[in-house]
Parts: sequence; C-alpha cells; structure tokens
Amino acid sequence: MSSLQTTLLILGASGDLSKRLLLPGLATLLEVKDDWDVQLIGAGVEDVADDDWKQLVHDAFTDAQASKNEEDEGASGGSRLDARLQAVVDASRYHRADVTDADDLRTLLADCDHDPAVYFALPPAVTEQSCAVLKDLDLPAGTRLALEKPFGTDAASAEHLNDVLHSFLPEERIHRVDHFLGRSTVLNLLGLRFANRIVEPLLSSAHVDRVDIVYDETLGLEGRARYYDKAGALVDMIQSHLLQVMAVVAMEAPASIHAEDLRTQKELVLRAVRPWGGDPLTAGKRGRYTAGTVGDRSLPSYVDEDGVDPSIGTETLAQITLEVANWRWAGVPFTLRSGKALGAQRREIMITFKDSPHVPDGLAGVHHPDRLHIWIAPDQMQLELNVNGPGDPYTIDHTALEVQFNPGRLSAYGEVLAGVLEGDATLSVRGDSAVQGWKVVEPFLTAWAAGKVPLDDYAAGSRGPEGWDNIEA
Repeated sequence: MSSLQTTLLILGASGDLSKRLLLPGLATLLEVKDDWDVQLIGAGVEDVADDDWKQLVHDAFTDAQASKNEEDEGASGGSRLDARLQAVVDASRYHRADVTDADDLRTLLADCDHDPAVYFALPPAVTEQSCAVLKDLDLPAGTRLALEKPFGTDAASAEHLNDVLHSFLPEERIHRVDHFLGRSTVLNLLGLRFANRIVEPLLSSAHVDRVDIVYDETLGLEGRARYYDKAGALVDMIQSHLLQVMAVVAMEAPASIHAEDLRTQKELVLRAVRPWGGDPLTAGKRGRYTAGTVGDRSLPSYVDEDGVDPSIGTETLAQITLEVANWRWAGVPFTLRSGKALGAQRREIMITFKDSPHVPDGLAGVHHPDRLHIWIAPDQMQLELNVNGPGDPYTIDHTALEVQFNPGRLSAYGEVLAGVLEGDATLSVRGDSAVQGWKVVEPFLTAWAAGKVPLDDYAAGSRGPEGWDNIEA
C-alpha cells in the first residue's frame, strides 16, 4: 500500500510550462517519493494522440532523470527510464478538452482514479473562467487546486478570484504557486535566520544599512511577448517572486514551519510594506532594453521583438525601494530589482550592515561594510568581514567566509508539486498575501501608467541604464 494515492490533472498539459517544468518536476519527485501512487492526466485544447502524449511525458521524464544523473554522477543517464517512471508514463492519459466547459471538466474529473490535484498551466484569464465553472460541479472530497502567477491582474481582481475559490474550496486546499518558494536557497533562509543566534539578532535596523534583492537575467524576451508585454518586469518578477523572498528575509520567527504559522508571518511583513519615503515617483525606476549583445548573442531592441506593442511602454527592468514599517525594520531600505537582457546573471539577496561605530586609531586600510550575500542560484552564502591582514597586522583587509547550502533533492517545481499533491500549503501563497502583493506594487504601476516616471533605455548586455546605481555587489 502506497503512502499517498492521488491524481495530478494538468490543464494546459501540452503547453510550455508543463513540458519544461511540471513534468520534469514530477519525475524528480517520484524518484524521491518512491512509494507514492500518482496517476497523471493531461488536458488541453490541442489534439494530441495517445502515443504522442506518452512520448512527450517520456521525454520530459528522461531529461529530468538524465540531468539528475549528471549532477549526482557526472555522467548522462541515457534515454531509458527506470521501471517506476515508465509505469507512470504508460498509465498516463491525455484528453482534448475545453477547460471552461462544465461537461468537459466533469469528464476529466470522472477519469481521475484518486482525489485530484488540478494544476492550471493556463493563462490567468482562462484559469479564472475554469474556476468559475468548477465551483458549480460536484468535486471529489479531497480536490486541491494549484494556480500559477499572476494571481489576478490587480488587487480587486485577486480579491474576486479569492471569493470564487473560497465559495467551493477551503483555503488550505488552494495552492497559489510561487516556484521561488520551492527553491532550496529560500527554504534555507529559515535555517540560517532562526537556527543561528549569531545571525538573527543582527537582522534589524540597529545593525542593517540596506537590503537588496536582485534577479538580473541575461535572457531577452524569448518569444514570450503575448504574456510579458502586458505584464512587464514589475508584475512578472517583483509583485510575486521577489516580494515573497523579501517577506521570508524580513519576517519574525514563526512558531513552527507549518503552513499557517509561516504564511501568517509573511503576510504581516507585506502589510507593513510601503514605498520608500512614501513616494512611488522617487522610490521606483523602470527601464527598457535597446539593441545590444549579451555574450555571443545579438538582441534587437525590445520594441522590435515579435509581438511587442511599443505604445504600451512595457518595462524590461524594474527597481523599487520599499520600507517595512515595523519595529524591526523601520528606516532600512529594501530594494527589489529584476530585469532582462542584462550583461550578467545575478540572483542574490545582499544584506549590507552598518559601519562599525568606532575603529581604533592605528588600524589602517580601507574599511568595507560587512555584507551577507545569499545567492538564489547557485545555492551558497558568503559573509564579508574586515580582518587584520596577512602582512602588516595593523592594516585591515577584507575577507569572505563561504558555505554551500544543501541544494535539496528536488527541483523547484518538484518541491511545489510535493506540496500540492500532499495537500501541504506551506510553500504556496495565501489568498490575503496574493492580494497584498498587488497593493504593494499598485502605487508604482499607477505612476508608471500615467507616465510620471521616465522609461530609461539601457543597451542589451549592459549593467542597466546610465545614472542608475545598479546596486553594486
């Protein structure tokens, strides 16, 4: 008897999200949870023959298995799946279905051998339409829903979608997916902060000068104009991912790591967030890449990318500075930045400490601030300190202590799926936090839409627009 029996029903299963992330994530999960009985069903508007569907799942599982073997053993895993994964492939099924049609949804649910976890790998508008139909159906008792970001298009629409979902499912069975919360680095923040008496007391306005959370990408638009040109960097990355990371960095210690305790502490942080200085006009910056070279790739200007409407004024780089207006963090700027087509990939949390209040006369040398770097990828931490140099003991040098975090056994989407299939909402975003994330960024979105903040140009492959500080590492 397996410890868990469930059905994973993926709506939009033939799309890019399913092929690149969900199916490989499921493969890594099934290799770890070798006693789980998971039935896989895919559905979408495309006609996909049974053999083609099984080949699609097989290829995704094979790629995931080969990648894991390369990490673990330094060698390719080949194209042959192990028997357990192959059994899941052989038993999987695909249905052509309109996921906003009640009869088609009934057919899909009837094909589930176990209580289903329904994963919406769909555009937000289609997801909302499908949920509005599901609420009037007779669902299996243990049904869970997993919804990708963005959750709504603003605070009002997010509140409305919450109302729809809560009309037929309790909050604990609704998983608003943020795969950043599945990254082992973010999970390791809990251990770093709350299992170390040396670290935790220093994380406050008494000792911290500033906090920067940066997610710079070298990739350009990569064919995502249909979604990205209506979202932009602020909505795509900061409104969801980076705000959630900030909440983990800034929250108080939860009583436990159970879902309600952890998510309540994150929500309290988000409620305290406001634009730095109370002014979104001065606390936010936006930019858009022009033609340039990233590595050996030449990129066109964003406005010349296929599917882009230049009149929208979409930003490809967003930087906002916030204050967490509470006892611990008041007066500390939190700067969140994310952008595309930049010269170097950078994914880190950087905590800069205040200068030492007094350095005795006679100690020479340049004194850099102490800094704690936590890299989201690769998974590691670095603490920069001032120490006496190896030559003249009266001269201060700068050194760094480094440690590698445990990378975990699952991919980010493997962690996400584990929570969805088990019904553990710890790594999902609670409904009120999804709304609050929109409330944090809406002053910036309003100011930008009104043209009150300039849209600065930066060449693809550069560090960002001239005149920006670009957050020195």
